[in-house]
Amino acid sequence: MSPFLGSVFWLLVTLGVLVTFHEFGHYWVARRCGVRVLRFSVGFGRPLWRRVAKDGTEYQIAAIPLGGYVKMLDAREADVDPSQMSGEFTAKPVWKRIAIVAAGPAFNLIFTVAAFWAMYIVGKPDVVPLVTAAPASVAAQAGIRPGDRIVAMDGQPVGTWSDAMDVLANALLGTSPLPVRVKGTDGAQRDVVLPLQKLDNTGDIGQRFNQLGLAMAPLPAVVGTVLPGDPASLAGLRPGDRIVAVNGIPVDNFEAFTKLVPDEAKKSPKLSLAIVRDGQPSTVQLTARMKSEEGQPVRWMIGISAVPPEAATLRYGPARAFTESLSATWTGTRNTLGLIGKMLSGEASTKNLSGVIGIAQVANDSANRGLGWFLNFLALVSLSLAILNLLPIPVLDGGHLLYYLIELVKGSPVSERTMIAGQYVGLALLFTLMGLAFFNDIQRMLVS
Repeated sequence: MSPFLGSVFWLLVTLGVLVTFHEFGHYWVARRCGVRVLRFSVGFGRPLWRRVAKDGTEYQIAAIPLGGYVKMLDAREADVDPSQMSGEFTAKPVWKRIAIVAAGPAFNLIFTVAAFWAMYIVGKPDVVPLVTAAPASVAAQAGIRPGDRIVAMDGQPVGTWSDAMDVLANALLGTSPLPVRVKGTDGAQRDVVLPLQKLDNTGDIGQRFNQLGLAMAPLPAVVGTVLPGDPASLAGLRPGDRIVAVNGIPVDNFEAFTKLVPDEAKKSPKLSLAIVRDGQPSTVQLTARMKSEEGQPVRWMIGISAVPPEAATLRYGPARAFTESLSATWTGTRNTLGLIGKMLSGEASTKNLSGVIGIAQVANDSANRGLGWFLNFLALVSLSLAILNLLPIPVLDGGHLLYYLIELVKGSPVSERTMIAGQYVGLALLFTLMGLAFFNDIQRMLVS
């Protein structure tokens, strides 16, 4: 599946799951509170599929998948027969209306915990956080050396590459120095402080990360596997051999080696590899071959692959997975609220906002990395939906909750005029945020 089609497909899966769960929260609590539900819709616009239940409730999937809604019996929208007033929404006590509105975000939080729990049960494949720093970069000047293993960041233990990137991404939203503890290739631990205040804070996280110059350590030039019948196998190369030079040109890592082989093979396919086997230097002569793998363009190859990075899969038993899922939900909530606060204060750039295009790309990438990663993605998006919907913006659940809290205090509902004005303000804010996020997505695509 192409990246475009994959992004569209996994975006539809993501929205379908999360919107259905959110709207089911409103639906389920409304029914428990005695409110009649007229329609349960996943998506907006023209129905693609529709069914009417025996109780008269319409269930539908609509053409525009960017949301959904639960339509209830509401006297503000149409006249209600007196015989049906017992199931009318506004006739219910304010606490029931609060419960119905809050149920959508609450169900998103429940889904977040469940998705994190399932992720820890299934396992999320990852690698240990081995890093390097670009020469003369901010990270290099701070003391990061090639092959360092991150042990802790900002006082938090770090066991995987994604853990390290989560902490770093949150830190890059601000300008405070980030303390890091690393373990060098000599086994000794030392403390390093990344001076994030030296980075340009007008860009998004990706731009600031590039300025920092920190990167995953490249794989060493060590043979992992040898393909039978290919030049390397015929020449006698074995797994574990360390390649130190090609035609006398030194090789630092496997990436450099894969670039050097075709460059040298263009001059002559006969290559001389200097290797170290069991501590002893040796030389291997072989002839590279033009070959294509997995639909890639034909290129010069010798038939070896690198030693895979050290794995660090996150996997727990059911009880531990539950406590870890609660912890992950709390950490995600704190980070999301921190991002909102930093953007409102101007400390973090609004360029960090992503829209539908960005979500689709990440959905496809996470799905391709396996079930554990996709569950992690669903959990984070579900949490973001819960928090976004609780913001006190009219047209969102948080705006309705604000109206009902005001009603609790003043003893009477907010006037219809105020609610209509709030609707316009809320729509303006929402479309502004969506437009900004869409602009950021397009700008990132053009830059990349």
